[in-house]
Amino acid sequence: MINVVIADQQAIFRAGIAKVLAVEEDIRIVGQPQSSEQLLNVLEKLRSHVLILSTSFLPVLPAVQEIANARNVALLMLIENTATASDFMRMGAQGVIYRSASGNVVVEAVRCLSRGEPFLQGPNMEDEVSEDLVGARVKDRLSDRELRIIAAVVQGYKNRDIANQLFTSEQMVKNALRNIFDKIGVSDRLELALFTIHHRILAQATAAVPPAPVQRRNGQNHDTRAMAATPPTAVN
Repeated sequence: MINVVIADQQAIFRAGIAKVLAVEEDIRIVGQPQSSEQLLNVLEKLRSHVLILSTSFLPVLPAVQEIANARNVALLMLIENTATASDFMRMGAQGVIYRSASGNVVVEAVRCLSRGEPFLQGPNMEDEVSEDLVGARVKDRLSDRELRIIAAVVQGYKNRDIANQLFTSEQMVKNALRNIFDKIGVSDRLELALFTIHHRILAQATAAVPPAPVQRRNGQNHDTRAMAATPPTAVN
């Protein structure tokens, strides 16, 4: 069961989201705080997996993130239709949806975050995407090795970890990333991750990449997966 907290000072939106989620058998609403004090109290006392947080609570975002990180609660930002979703991903949110999001998008976002997957709704994204032509074209330009690197970047790996996975050098990974940036038309790791998340065909292709190999060090198994605590920002 996915326990969800909905924090929005606008009662009509809070009620609307609750109505959408309440009919899902695998989702349970455990709190609907209306004030900052109630929000922090709910996060401290109730067991939740996903927090849907509106931008009206931005003044207490650092305190919210501190508690959420300590209790392993994923943060799904609910933002105004005129805002830029990537700005909130840079602030540390695991997911972003707009107030205009359909019920299907809200449900999908909650389920993605509960599985530890990020979710980004583009400002002009159709609620139901039947064909991702851009993602398909980009995928066709990329080699299997480049897809593996993209998958690692999306998961938060550093260049050193990626190099260990591919049994190559950090410089080779840096060179490969620059080629990937040029092919896709992005400027840094965060833009690459957001582009991948937004385009389903590319996201599915990277998700299909086999898991990182486990290397042996000093006679013991060593998992090379060292997840980054902050979003990817630079080639280094």
